[in-house]
Amino acid sequence: MHLLVSADPQAGREPGMDTILSTDVLVVGAGPFALSAAALARDYGIDTQVVGRPMGFWHEHMPDGMLLRSGVDWHLDAAGVHTLQAYLEEQGLTGDEVLPVPVGLFREYGEWFRHVKQVPVRSGLVRDIAQRETGFEAELADGQRLRAKVVVAAPGVCYFRQLPPWAAGVPARRAAHSCDLVCFDDLAGRRVLIVGGRQSAYEWAALLAEHDVEHVDIVHRHPVPRFEPVSWAFFDDYIDSTLQVSGWWRRLTATEREAIVMRCWRAGRATLEPWLPARLDPAVVHLWPDTDVVQVHGGATGDSVRVTLSNSDSETLTADHVVFATGYAPDLARVPYLAGLLEHIATRNGFPVLDENFQTAVPGLYLTGFAATQDFGPFLGFVKAAPAAATILLRHLQARWA
Repeated sequence: MHLLVSADPQAGREPGMDTILSTDVLVVGAGPFALSAAALARDYGIDTQVVGRPMGFWHEHMPDGMLLRSGVDWHLDAAGVHTLQAYLEEQGLTGDEVLPVPVGLFREYGEWFRHVKQVPVRSGLVRDIAQRETGFEAELADGQRLRAKVVVAAPGVCYFRQLPPWAAGVPARRAAHSCDLVCFDDLAGRRVLIVGGRQSAYEWAALLAEHDVEHVDIVHRHPVPRFEPVSWAFFDDYIDSTLQVSGWWRRLTATEREAIVMRCWRAGRATLEPWLPARLDPAVVHLWPDTDVVQVHGGATGDSVRVTLSNSDSETLTADHVVFATGYAPDLARVPYLAGLLEHIATRNGFPVLDENFQTAVPGLYLTGFAATQDFGPFLGFVKAAPAAATILLRHLQARWA
């Protein structure tokens, strides 16, 4: 990283605030996609600076005790050296010993990866990004400014929480999206309503039951999912094709893309992990499949929440807390640090419109991870694809500066 001295110092600024940092690549975010991209760029001698909370979403929005659906072959290193398996070997562990993979183990791997790859992370947040003649200038939350030729942003899914319309009728202190409920101790002895019926809904129910809640109701509009082992090996062909053929996903016919979307949906959403049912104590957890919430009762000062269900008896449930395990919906306008560039970023269905190299309509601004799934395929939202995304980004940066 380079330092530039401001030609217009301002009185009263904090020490060092007149210095503008400079780098070739600014990576915004410090999760798997961000760390993977930054590590590969640095491997190839590209000056790169990361700003974000290291593995922030994994620490702040994924509860202790959570088990991952991925195997030990999912990792962050596009070079294939500093993999999760390599980390396990260093720790004297085998893959079989850690399955299913605890979230805490992957957090530790992320920290180890950052250390061995010597990826510098400026812990904090980017407040705003503006275009400049030579690239971009980012304002950080601490007031520091950082200039970069290009920006690679990997916004976490927490920006895109999705809630049903009736959620507005639930007092804020009695509701949380699943990604915001990561500590369950305060709910011991309470009644909890979980809305949603995929992996997070059922796993949160298991965790709540194990933290001594009195009662859990799971309400969702579809039948009870299957609980079966899932092999994610089919991702390999999609990722290989993405690497080998520029713009592979967009070259497919609509029918071919739909088939892949459905395959990913069946594996990731219609099928849940087989270790869940044994943890769903029937004395605590009650299922309401093929059911929706049609009405919320009670005001903002109520001690509990009552909802009416859509079943034939219009049954009513009472809960002390509502958990919305209702997933995520793209909306780039929710990413605060992109506000100054938003009018120049082409979007479609809430997603950014990207070229074959993850570049937006703003030259030099790239978006990866969940934000890229519309133009690269649903599998791009999984950690498995992080090294491939990093490889594509590196290729384009090298060509850009050749």
